[in-house]
Amino acid sequence: MIFQQEFTQNMANHPRLVDTKVKRRNRKGKLSDSEMMSIYLLFHFGQFANFKHFCLQYVCKHLNDLFPDLVSYERFTARQERVLLPLMLYLKYRGLGKSRGINYIDSTLLRVCHIKREKQNRVFKNVAEKGKSTMGWFFAFKLHMIINDKGELLSFYLTKGNVDDRNIELMTSMTKEAFGKLFGDKGYISQALSELLFQDGIQLVTKVRNNMKKQNLSDVEAILLRKRALVESVNDELKNICKIEHTRYRSVKGFLVNIIAALVAYCFFPKKPSLNITPIQSKQLTLGAA
Repeated sequence: MIFQQEFTQNMANHPRLVDTKVKRRNRKGKLSDSEMMSIYLLFHFGQFANFKHFCLQYVCKHLNDLFPDLVSYERFTARQERVLLPLMLYLKYRGLGKSRGINYIDSTLLRVCHIKREKQNRVFKNVAEKGKSTMGWFFAFKLHMIINDKGELLSFYLTKGNVDDRNIELMTSMTKEAFGKLFGDKGYISQALSELLFQDGIQLVTKVRNNMKKQNLSDVEAILLRKRALVESVNDELKNICKIEHTRYRSVKGFLVNIIAALVAYCFFPKKPSLNITPIQSKQLTLGAA
């Protein structure tokens, strides 16, 4: 993998980036980091629901020619933290798309266990938080993300489950590369947030509550707002195809590797949920079938 070669060379030239007080053996592993990244991405394309079953029953039996130096499943999971940083950098610099002026924002819950077993969970003790939504109480994290009209991921942010979607610091960080219109649900209604984003060249468009005045939206803005289900379709693919959410985590690092690998795998999908939007000479937009 070319990216892994560039990453290894850069890390060798900047050893202080990973310098710690803990002494570690720097012996080259039998299975390379690029091969581990490839195995994680293959899993998140959705053919298997269990990573252990995927490794033992598919990779070890049918992909020996591609991965001749496979290690045991236990050794593989013990080394998984090695690929966390490369996966994050790959997602940031190679996987994320670019804003085209039409953006959608949403958040989805990543439950780590049932709410009744909250106090029994040791892996995410003092890490995940309990919260409440319209669907009831939960013990989870929140994945916030912004996509463009082509279904490409623009930015994402992982927070504890009790963080408000309208958090100013969160929104400021996520919208750095966005411009134009940002469509969201009623959970993003905030006058202060709208004014802040407007100063950065972003118009926040949301549905209104029953006790609020109707917005003066153009026909195109009204149609694009009704297409907000696009971002929910992306959430659905991340959960049901990429398996970004499950309750079998044994470490926080394993949780992070699973999320980042799932997002990278989604970026490789040849067909994503998107809007059929084409520019015309009047610099307006025409909408086709989704």
